[in-house]
Amino acid sequence: MKWMLTIALVLSTIIYYPSKIIAQTKQLAITKQPAQLSQNRTSLQKRRTSRPVFVWPKTPKRLSPVSGRRAGMGSRDNCPAVATALTALIPLREEQGVSKQTDKSSAGIVEGLTTSERPTFWFYMPYTQNSKASAEFSLQDSAGNDIYKGAVTLPANPSIIGVSLPSNTSLQLGKTYRWYLKVRCDRQRTASVPIYVEGDIQRVNLDSRIVQELQATTDTQQKVAIYAEEGIWFDSLTMLAQLYLSNPKDASIAANWQSLLQSVNLDNVATAPLVK
Repeated sequence: MKWMLTIALVLSTIIYYPSKIIAQTKQLAITKQPAQLSQNRTSLQKRRTSRPVFVWPKTPKRLSPVSGRRAGMGSRDNCPAVATALTALIPLREEQGVSKQTDKSSAGIVEGLTTSERPTFWFYMPYTQNSKASAEFSLQDSAGNDIYKGAVTLPANPSIIGVSLPSNTSLQLGKTYRWYLKVRCDRQRTASVPIYVEGDIQRVNLDSRIVQELQATTDTQQKVAIYAEEGIWFDSLTMLAQLYLSNPKDASIAANWQSLLQSVNLDNVATAPLVK
């Protein structure tokens, strides 16, 4: 009789523990997904409460082997002296081994990414309509061919301005383009050396993770922070600029604008007026 009770006890133990393990495994599988969703929400909440800060993307490491220039050089071509130089609103990385004679604050790797076919380029323009200056923006493909060239209207006062591509010009995915903004102050001398800035731009696709984060929020300032953190400079800056122009008295937007520019060492133009 005792041996029958022993066998029954052993059999019940064998049946009970696998069932318990299976139940625990199912419970872990069920709770894992909400935990991941909670982590994503925490990440979005962090962006929602923080200022936008640009982070250099890991790839591509460099769009072009040619250096760029973020700030125009000193007065030349009879241009008047200005307190703050012509400046492209774009990240700058200083190159190793740059000559001591080179202005390190302006020359180096000047480049940015966009997802837009027709992005907007932003510049601090110190030359105004009252001056004798004229400005021209041009865009070239990787072979150096002009795909767009057009005059730029100067502002009434030194300001940050935007230059958009026309409807008949668009960027192709994965290709690198070179842009220039040139200012001439002596219209009689077409061969004169202009004050200029130059750099690279490349259009890219967003990966599915970033798309999901952008779709998960309706807050434009949060989208700005996402683009900035993912290294998509032109989209981040343009989205914030449009928001700023529509709400010029919003202190939070103004603080985000300054934060984004300061994150790429553009403190000297972070408080400059922005015009349409």
